[in-house]
Amino acid sequence: MTTEVSPTARALLALEALQDSPGITGERLGRRLGVTPRAARRYIGILREADIPVESVRGPAGGYRLGRGLRPPPLLFGPDEVLGLVMAALDGQHDAADVDGPVGRALGKLLRALPRSVAAQAEAVRRTAAPVPDRGASRPDPATTVTLVEACAARRQVRLAYRSESGREWETEVEPWAVAVRYGRWYLVCRSLRADAVRTYRVDRVRDVEVLEASFEPPDDLDPVAALEENLAVGWEYDVRVLVDAPLERLRRCVPRTMGRLEEVDATTTRLVASTGNPTYFAEQLATLPADFRVEEGPELRAAVEALGRRLLRAANPG
Repeated sequence: MTTEVSPTARALLALEALQDSPGITGERLGRRLGVTPRAARRYIGILREADIPVESVRGPAGGYRLGRGLRPPPLLFGPDEVLGLVMAALDGQHDAADVDGPVGRALGKLLRALPRSVAAQAEAVRRTAAPVPDRGASRPDPATTVTLVEACAARRQVRLAYRSESGREWETEVEPWAVAVRYGRWYLVCRSLRADAVRTYRVDRVRDVEVLEASFEPPDDLDPVAALEENLAVGWEYDVRVLVDAPLERLRRCVPRTMGRLEEVDATTTRLVASTGNPTYFAEQLATLPADFRVEEGPELRAAVEALGRRLLRAANPG
């Protein structure tokens, strides 16, 4: 069944288009309204008849824009724009100059509601500032993030299509406990139904999300950040155990939870239990500890520590 759109409704849609995209051409406005450019001009006429100041700019860069005589409308943000602003604030996302992106659109609405003098300064900074991008950060799809956040809030299980760093793809069903941000990367902390274990997935690697009917209850003592950091240290290819000649409380101040779990052996010794996909990197991190250590378990890590030691000896004794 086709629903007929009234002229008044299309005129309001035209007003929204002018608010979202100042300088929009008749052709673009027609596409947005689903009518011809000539019909779009008729809706511009309806707005003018309602005493809404719509200005026309001729020439190749011309189009329609609202005049300054219009009372600023309420700011209406879409879900992607709201989440885009939140993500930009949380991880330093720098796409504010992209006027077609969710952050750029939302900022445009804010700027149009400001006095001209203030808006001009902010717009100048927006268009001319050259931020240095964080190469380690990831930019998850806002729509995917919104779906996961809503599933967490509604306590609904989800089915994920996921692609790992190596390119392997699979589907899994999980209880989405929380979405957390760490150093510019967005993670889903969840419980895998198949493995009955806590798992952490990069949101930017989620290819598709399907919200299921089944519900769940998250742990009462859930700390999303702690669960994220602890889970990032497990599940890798090589299991390792390291004894460190230092008391537990001393090591807690210098060993991040992402490196592994600390266990007290006695008053002067602590065991580090973890796993790693990169023994060389793990050995380099161990070398920064403020105490002597011994590899208790993990032949791959032991070989990496020996190789690092020989390299450091050669550096200290060239030739």
